[in-house]
Amino acid sequence: MQELIGNLHIHSTYSDGTGTYAAIADAAIGAGLDFIIINDHNVYVQGVNQYLQKDGKRVLLLIGEEVHDQNRMPQKNHMLVIGANHELAQHAANPQELIDEVNNAGGSSFLAHPYEFALPLFHETAITWDAWEVKGFTGLELWNAFSEFKTHVHNLPQALFYAFLPDFIPHQPLPQALARWDEILARGERVAVVAGSDSHALHYKIGPLQKVIFPYRYHFSTVNNHVLVDAPLTGEVLPDSGAIYQAIRKGSGFISNDLIASSRGFSFTAENGEEKVTMGGEMEITGGATIRVELPERADLRLIRDGEVCLHLDADRVVSTIDKPGAYRVECYRRFLGKNRGWIFSNPIYIRKRPVVRSGF
Repeated sequence: MQELIGNLHIHSTYSDGTGTYAAIADAAIGAGLDFIIINDHNVYVQGVNQYLQKDGKRVLLLIGEEVHDQNRMPQKNHMLVIGANHELAQHAANPQELIDEVNNAGGSSFLAHPYEFALPLFHETAITWDAWEVKGFTGLELWNAFSEFKTHVHNLPQALFYAFLPDFIPHQPLPQALARWDEILARGERVAVVAGSDSHALHYKIGPLQKVIFPYRYHFSTVNNHVLVDAPLTGEVLPDSGAIYQAIRKGSGFISNDLIASSRGFSFTAENGEEKVTMGGEMEITGGATIRVELPERADLRLIRDGEVCLHLDADRVVSTIDKPGAYRVECYRRFLGKNRGWIFSNPIYIRKRPVVRSGF
């Protein structure tokens, strides 16, 4: 399979970001990304999915949407729409209707920043997800890079520290988001996850100090999505975007804080002698299966089944036998800037028990 690296939940001048599509694509090329997905607020721009090139490198720019009810105060229930390929903001007031319409369009719906904190210093409220009764959504935005800034900042000195030293911001997805994800997986549901930069490249001025919080290039070098597609990109927009959308919808891939170390080449598979699946895949077993994890570097590695840690060790390679059904996923942590920080969070492999077929007369 081919590993692609991309960033999504990006805001441009079409909503409340400061960058044009060309400027955002330029930053993505500089960061070495394969694709980016713009999710502007309640606006879908038709006909601009395209490859952009510079200095012999290219990036695939794709358009999605961040849909929310603008009339609701305070703001809640933002949803990332990917691959639906038409305007859906007219359904913003009813989250279940919106999810249904996304599914009808063959797209993916991710609950954006489902948990976060307010940032009163900059008049930022906590835009959490409240409508947990909805069904049929594709997944969760497990790690939102800008929301994490709101998590750590409680006063002006902290704001200045993280604004000028942003490498200290990424720690890991919020524990509440991880717990909610595991709760849903334990019910036997399929739930994919993505990371979103929520990048705006906002310009702030405090007295004589002026700062961009945070440049697109910075976000594109930190928390990203690594997706696995069947074949290399062709350079043609339609088939390449389709392969990326399918991988994101299936959960074929993982989230990584690439600032810590390159995670390219991370592998998480399950096999039972008859078949082999990777992240986002599903396998039926009668006896057991073999789990394999391979890392480009050693890390604090945890194999998790339905929210319970079933294996925890420091390693760059793991081979383990499992015999219980459930959703298995991997978390990896590494020491960086004085703390043990989240590095890799995989999408699940779904292990189901094969039904016993009984014959009788």
